[in-house]
Amino acid sequence: MTADVTGKVTASRLRRDAYLYIRQSTLYQVANNTESTTRQYNLRGRAVALGWPAERIHVIDIDQGHSGASATAREGFQHLVAEVSMGRAGIVLGLECSRLARNNADWHRLLQICAHNDTLILDEDGLYDPTSFNDRLLLGMKGQMSEAELHFLRTRLRGGILAKARRGELKLQLPIGLVYDPRQETTLDPDAGVRRAVQLLFDTFAATGSAFAVVKAFRHQQLTFPGRHRSGPHAGELYFKALTHDQVLKILHNPSYAGAYCYGRARHTTDLDGHHHTLANAIGDWTILIIDHHPGYLTSPQYQTNLQVLAANAAAHSQDRKPGPAREGPALLQGLIVCGRCGRRMTVRYHTRADHTTLPDYVCQNDGIRTAQPICQHLPGATIDTAVADLLLATLTPLALEVALTVSDELLRNAEQADSLRAAHVTRAQHTADHARRRYLAVDPQNRLVADALEADWNARLRELTTAQDDYAHTKTATAALDETHRERIRALAADFPSLWNDPATPIRERKRLIRLLITDVTLTRHQDTLTAALRLPGGQHHTLTIPLPLNAWQERKTPDTTIALINQLLDDHTYRQAADILTEHGLTSGDGNTFTADRVRAHCFNYRLPSLRQRLRDTGMLTLDEIAEQLHAHPDSIKRWYRLGLITGQLAEDRGTCLYHPGQTRPTPGLVEATGKTLRETHRSGRSYHPSLSGPLPKTVRAPRKTHHNPSNTTPTTEPTTPKRPRYRRTHPGGAM
Repeated sequence: MTADVTGKVTASRLRRDAYLYIRQSTLYQVANNTESTTRQYNLRGRAVALGWPAERIHVIDIDQGHSGASATAREGFQHLVAEVSMGRAGIVLGLECSRLARNNADWHRLLQICAHNDTLILDEDGLYDPTSFNDRLLLGMKGQMSEAELHFLRTRLRGGILAKARRGELKLQLPIGLVYDPRQETTLDPDAGVRRAVQLLFDTFAATGSAFAVVKAFRHQQLTFPGRHRSGPHAGELYFKALTHDQVLKILHNPSYAGAYCYGRARHTTDLDGHHHTLANAIGDWTILIIDHHPGYLTSPQYQTNLQVLAANAAAHSQDRKPGPAREGPALLQGLIVCGRCGRRMTVRYHTRADHTTLPDYVCQNDGIRTAQPICQHLPGATIDTAVADLLLATLTPLALEVALTVSDELLRNAEQADSLRAAHVTRAQHTADHARRRYLAVDPQNRLVADALEADWNARLRELTTAQDDYAHTKTATAALDETHRERIRALAADFPSLWNDPATPIRERKRLIRLLITDVTLTRHQDTLTAALRLPGGQHHTLTIPLPLNAWQERKTPDTTIALINQLLDDHTYRQAADILTEHGLTSGDGNTFTADRVRAHCFNYRLPSLRQRLRDTGMLTLDEIAEQLHAHPDSIKRWYRLGLITGQLAEDRGTCLYHPGQTRPTPGLVEATGKTLRETHRSGRSYHPSLSGPLPKTVRAPRKTHHNPSNTTPTTEPTTPKRPRYRRTHPGGAM
């Protein structure tokens, strides 16, 4: 052996440094197994005996308390590998290969690097040259034995743990609400406030079916949730904080609250980078499960029901779109609608009208999102919700009455639990204040340093007691008034389910909960003018509703066809203003509810392609002023005068006073014109009406004044008739105001 060692320790290796690696797996071993540490430090003498100077022997002991199962968290081992890789190490010393590594991958990587850089390895058994096949084979076998030894150690330890766990005697970390009694058996927390808080959490989840709703209920009632310090100077002490969503999920998934003892709910893995991961196992993969092992807050069937509700809530965000918990939106059938075409769960959209009313729409958009195809169905939800609610009110009143009674009893029970929980807070604060008082009274008055601190603590506890009492009194008063006034109201409404359903004070979430108790799902299918809603009830009954499709916004604002037909009929003989007056007299309005005006009638004619009175008269061959003047070889003013005198016939064609004249008329003689004018003047003087061609009274006319022109070259004034101006008409506002 001496000759072999002398041949391995060469001058080139002695010119490099020696590295001694020291490690213990746990800090307990470092503090108590000191002999192993001493033996490792003594390897320095072996390096000196081989020829390395003491000042060139580097000791790496920063990995004390770290396991050798992986090199990820061992900085000392990584530093050693780096020194060997850079060719600075002539020899690596370790008490045994398990001190260097218990993982074959790390061990063989070190051997490969040592062989590449011509570095020796020394342990308590001898000196090895990794470049030699026999030495490397021996070192490889030692590494395998070291890793197998770690496996045997773990197996023995785990066997003892499993044997104790199968008997239900292995102490596990208990959640809040469960403690170990003096006999080390699991029991409910002796603190009544803690028990009430935990029980209120489970009752609220059973009522709402949502973990987030539990958090909102605690926050709405200003309740806190207890907890206990696990370690530190305050280990075991109770504290209170706001309830969080993740805390509710942990409690609902923990089978300990159902009285079950379980071990192996999770498995631990380590990836190639050395990072540890914890993965949850399914219930069937748990290592140990003992039902009814200790008292709990709920039964095993209730625990399974809670898990099913949580799974359904999580599936509400999956591709299948399960119903999920009831939300605050106005969509009554949220989560219950199934597409009648593809069979998938339909989602809810909301849109807001101009009057800030929020209305739901049921949309089947799975393919639209996944493959960018058009949506399958898009149905208005308000009409469907109303039809389903009317069906329930008409046919399911006895069942709905029972549901309403159950819900009211549940609300009262939750209020009583919250009140008892607040009372427990006051009792706890009173106990803490009394304890601080006794501590202060028991201290020596001469010891002012301790007395001042205890007095300050007593004052703080008294302030906490006062705050708790004030909060409890305020909440108690409000709750008592609420109970007295609303219990009779609930009893009265419970006897009449339609009143309970239509009561504005009933939240939409409660209506949805009632619907989910009565209906399993609703399948919607859209047709040409109707949609079919197939209701499936839990008892196996089915109802089918045929609902007419609601009108679109433009259809709702459309003027009725009968009104359009009447406008078309009136325009045969009336102008826009005259037709609007007649429609108003009959109480008719446009589609948007506005009174008819001339402009509004004109807009309807434009939209519905209705010809105006002028166009209708022109189509019958009636002539304009210029055309009749040309036909009768007269001035347009003469035509107007003859029309006023009734010597020619025509009809008013526009609201501005424009007339159209019948064709084929003859020009009146000057004598007839003069005689008719004279008769008209005499009629005005006598107050009688006369018209040569009409049997009715002659409308009053105003004679146009004669305008006098001054001719500077002639002293005799000349007069000539002036053409009367056409009357001006102001356009009326669409609303009807002038």
